[in-house]
Amino acid sequence: MQEVLSYTFFQNTFLNYLFSVGIFFSGVVIVLVFKKYILSRLKTWSESTQTSYDDLATSIIETHLIPFLYLGFLYIALYNLALSPKLERGLDIAAIILATVLVIRALTAAVGYFLHSYVTHGNDSEQRKKQLKGISRLVNFVIWALAFVFLLDNLGVKISAAVAGLGIGGIAVALAAQAVLGDLFSYFVILFDKPFEIGDFIVIGNEMGVVEYVGIKTTRIRALSGEQLVFSNTDLTNSRVHNFKKMERRRVVFKLRLVYQTPYEKLLAIPETVKGIIETQQDTTFDRGHFATYGDSSLDFEFVYYVDGADYNKYMDIQQAINLAIFKAFEKENVQFAYPSQTLFLNKS
Repeated sequence: MQEVLSYTFFQNTFLNYLFSVGIFFSGVVIVLVFKKYILSRLKTWSESTQTSYDDLATSIIETHLIPFLYLGFLYIALYNLALSPKLERGLDIAAIILATVLVIRALTAAVGYFLHSYVTHGNDSEQRKKQLKGISRLVNFVIWALAFVFLLDNLGVKISAAVAGLGIGGIAVALAAQAVLGDLFSYFVILFDKPFEIGDFIVIGNEMGVVEYVGIKTTRIRALSGEQLVFSNTDLTNSRVHNFKKMERRRVVFKLRLVYQTPYEKLLAIPETVKGIIETQQDTTFDRGHFATYGDSSLDFEFVYYVDGADYNKYMDIQQAINLAIFKAFEKENVQFAYPSQTLFLNKS
């Protein structure tokens, strides 16, 4: 028995091989016990909570940490053997590559989850999903590119000259594509800061419409007249954007101009009359009504009220109902609206 255990094969005794196999299988048993008694309880606990971050953690452990543990025990078992320098170097390279791949996969999964949570934020529209897919690809490309450079550096490849060359080339590309890169960074500003979203009604300068598409370089808006307006993302981030979708209620100011011949008693009753008309409308809140000023050819009243919500058609329906009710009330009281006019006095000599 002693002779069998001491039998040497490829610079290692049979006992060394048994010891390495024992290390590996012991590690497998440890991982299986961890999965059965610890990971299963973590999954049960995460399913009972409201947050989804623990679900992400258990998923990463199950998908990426478990293979990493298997790899670690296999590496320890093989490293216990007497290997030639070439085999030992090959084992180190293989371990570094596999470990890097597993770590980067776990990192990209976590980054993808947080991007999905932040970007969608309760909005699961198809457009959002398309945007998220493009962003995820870009982020994953950057992460894998950095991981590749890190891997080459750990494998002993001298990359300082290549990195310096890429840096100079990157500066040249950045100078040649300032507009494109500016729109790209503005896209990320729009995506994460969310000054507007798809479906919002916005006004930029003299242009207005509903946001239909937010791309890496341009944003497209459907104008009220039907045509599509295309803005570069930089133009939007550098402009004052009025977002009416975010408006919780609309402030409305309107004036009534009456003739100077209107009796005092009727002038005194007009604010209460108009107030009562506004308060009869649903989803409105009266603010104030005053005899504001003496105009050139009229007595001017000013009224302010609020309409709940941002629907423009709803606001116009309410304003129309108020206008018709005021016209009917003034017609009944024989109150006349003023129009621009002049009175000429002649003095006979």
